[in-house]
Amino acid sequence: MEAVEDIVIVGAGIAGLTTALGLHRLGIRSLVLESFDGLRTTGFAFATWTNAWQALDAVGIGESLRQRHNQLFGLQTVSTISGISTAERQFDATGKRQDHEIRCVQRRALLETLANELPSGTIRYSSKVVSIEESSHLKLVHLADGSILKAKVLIGCDGVNSAVAKWLGFRKPAFAGRSAFRGCVYYDHGHSFEPKFLQFFGEGVRYGVIPCDDKTIYWFFTFSSSSKNGEMEESPDKMKQFVLGKLGKIPDNVRAVIEKTELDNFTMSPLRFRPPWEILRGNISKNNVCIAGDALHPMTPDLGQGGCSALEDGIVLARCLGKALRDNQSIKSEEEYKRIEMGLQRYAKERRWRAFELISTAYMVGYMQQSNGKVLTFLRDRVLASFLAGKLLKMASFDCGKLSAS
Repeated sequence: MEAVEDIVIVGAGIAGLTTALGLHRLGIRSLVLESFDGLRTTGFAFATWTNAWQALDAVGIGESLRQRHNQLFGLQTVSTISGISTAERQFDATGKRQDHEIRCVQRRALLETLANELPSGTIRYSSKVVSIEESSHLKLVHLADGSILKAKVLIGCDGVNSAVAKWLGFRKPAFAGRSAFRGCVYYDHGHSFEPKFLQFFGEGVRYGVIPCDDKTIYWFFTFSSSSKNGEMEESPDKMKQFVLGKLGKIPDNVRAVIEKTELDNFTMSPLRFRPPWEILRGNISKNNVCIAGDALHPMTPDLGQGGCSALEDGIVLARCLGKALRDNQSIKSEEEYKRIEMGLQRYAKERRWRAFELISTAYMVGYMQQSNGKVLTFLRDRVLASFLAGKLLKMASFDCGKLSAS
């Protein structure tokens, strides 16, 4: 069974759904393929910085999400060795912008909001891509159920193990030598945390506690790992005990967040990244194929920009495709294929150095923040703490622009 689709997006994650919604706002239809039988909401939540809110406003869903997530007004870093605060930054009047907007958005809320704004039938679930072939200008997308889609434009938003990135010649992302626990806890009667992003460093670990709203707290915990830690993935109880044993000197209410987290709300995953030089040398786009989100720039989470940059990708990609397609809702001629190719090349050019900078900076910040050496620990806590905190705000001072193709 074969069907022809103008634009096929592989992956109904942040990048895929943002691209689809951006195209929809421009009057362009797309089909999103998702291998799971529903939206994947693993990871619970993520810090959503100023650059992400500009992207969310561009597709018209910013206000809806603001109403459900509290704004954060400061960032504080604390040494788990001494228990002393090493840096504190307020989220205003910093950098090029007059104000910074940071909230912790629940992943389910974001994905459902994006999906609900799309026309019925845009997302096709249980549609796993197993291979891709070329057929003149078309790409033949083979699915696990035996069906074949003929795509006039193919966009890979299918995560770190992207089939589309592999087709473009990218290698699998590298293991960063660290893993992350993530969790979420709900307080029936509300929590007592200030609207602040709390980060803790020391003894080779880095973790944070961030309020999403008045009743929900999201937390993460990263640590140096090896194959010996693999058994913890099968045991949430071992995960919890491991984290509790590594917290160091912290306030009781922070420790209570981990203690209160239900075992079902623990996840563990290895941290992977694409070596930045591959971004400079690789084919982000080729003919009528491109990649976005984690398929393009998997990075360590030390800047909190993974989901934010995926939102940026979606806006830029929709804008470049919208400009290429103009007012035509179907691709019919050789000239239109050429415009598509040039549009995707513009997208690749616009995103290449941004992706390079994010991956490189995240890795550098993570290395310094999670170092266990005496010299780097001293520099991090006494000299570089404010610099590293400022890096998060600097990377958030980016404007992906509007959707308009004019």
